[in-house]
Amino acid sequence: MATIQWFPGHMSKARRQVQENIKFVDFVTILVDARLPLSSQNPMLTKIVGDKPKLLILNKADLADPVRTKEWRTFYESQGIKTLVINSKEQSTVKKVTDAAKALMADKIARQKERGIQIETLRTMIIGIPNAGKSTLMNRLAGKKIAVVGNKPGVTKGQQWLKSNKDLEILDTPGILWPKFEDEVVGLKLALTGAIKDQLLPMDEVTIFGLNYFKTYYPERLKERFKGIDLEEEAPEMIMSLTKKLGFRDDYDRFYSLFVKDVRDGKLGLYTLDRVEVDGDNQGN
Repeated sequence: MATIQWFPGHMSKARRQVQENIKFVDFVTILVDARLPLSSQNPMLTKIVGDKPKLLILNKADLADPVRTKEWRTFYESQGIKTLVINSKEQSTVKKVTDAAKALMADKIARQKERGIQIETLRTMIIGIPNAGKSTLMNRLAGKKIAVVGNKPGVTKGQQWLKSNKDLEILDTPGILWPKFEDEVVGLKLALTGAIKDQLLPMDEVTIFGLNYFKTYYPERLKERFKGIDLEEEAPEMIMSLTKKLGFRDDYDRFYSLFVKDVRDGKLGLYTLDRVEVDGDNQGN
């Protein structure tokens, strides 16, 4: 598979905005998909963040394998990265994020207090790739009616400060992908979960990757969803067999669409495509 290149102009502009405005926030919130705790992190932005305090949020935990989510949280916490697991659709999200922010910045708050400075509001920017659930999280934090706090120094036109509560202000940033996916497996994982457009990768390759992954790590899910599936077959043979069983004749594109939609809709159960024991050494923080 060729290297996937995808870097629209607005994402290049967003990257510059992050670089310009990072000095105006107390910490950075990195939002990732809990099904892809590593693959949905933007290595380009990780470099920009540098040593800035960061809160790593594993969102969409309701779709991810809870055992793997726990492993990844332990992994990141062991590296000194404050990690929070959430489903941003839940009402408790605001309190969880606010409490985590206060815990992350506790030392700075204490130091400033000793100097007679009371930090009443913490500022952050939320960065993440498209489809990690940032819009849902922003709406949850800001409430149904998003309140623009007002112009702050260094904020480029098109960005805005959103007030979550008296404790937290958020600088809004668009979802940003990195220029190209050097690792084809990362591209396949992002494609399978819908983080990148379907047109960017051949759906047969995405389906073969998905079948092989579930065959290796979640074989019972495949047997439950596709009755009579032969897990001894190679993925291309599985595709031909299942396409016929489902009455699609030789319309393989129809099977690709069905399989990928089933994975995204959770019809194959909760799953995680990154695994600490396989991918942990490759993490870029």
